[in-house]
Amino acid sequence: MMKTQDCYYLGYISKTIGFEGSLLAFFEVSDPSLYQDLEAVFVLIEGKLVPFFIDDISIRKKNKEVILDLEDIGTTEQARFLCDRKIYLHRRHLKHNLPLKKMDYKDLTGFQVLDQNKANLGIIDQVLDYPGNPVFSIRKGKKEILLPVAEEFLSDINPEKKQITITPPEGLLDLYV
Repeated sequence: MMKTQDCYYLGYISKTIGFEGSLLAFFEVSDPSLYQDLEAVFVLIEGKLVPFFIDDISIRKKNKEVILDLEDIGTTEQARFLCDRKIYLHRRHLKHNLPLKKMDYKDLTGFQVLDQNKANLGIIDQVLDYPGNPVFSIRKGKKEILLPVAEEFLSDINPEKKQITITPPEGLLDLYV
């Protein structure tokens, strides 16, 4: 059985739209348009992740709104049952093969960070979203390392192992020793 820790939280379903089972959802990600091609999502129902295939998805720029038409949901009553529920995506379906500037870097929260010598630097605790300069906050115990989110510092991203290998700028890690 799939667990929420195996998945990435996308957002939530807010309400029904129209009379044919369409749903209004909000994707709580930095760039919802990255998820335009989703084929399926998981909806958390009574503590269980239930898969739903997507018939149609429409991303609105306004407030990260997403209109979802799910397979086998064709009436307002069926759609209403899904309202106020969280939506997840299995981590293996994250788009980590995208260039970092097109990727939702917040997807990497919770990933273990290794340096080029495979030494464990800690876990990405959060992404500090400074305008034009996002930064990974990497924590190991009480120690925090701040690493600019830049493609040239990422050597490898392994979604299955939830690991990132980095090649930090020379001298950066010395600041945290």
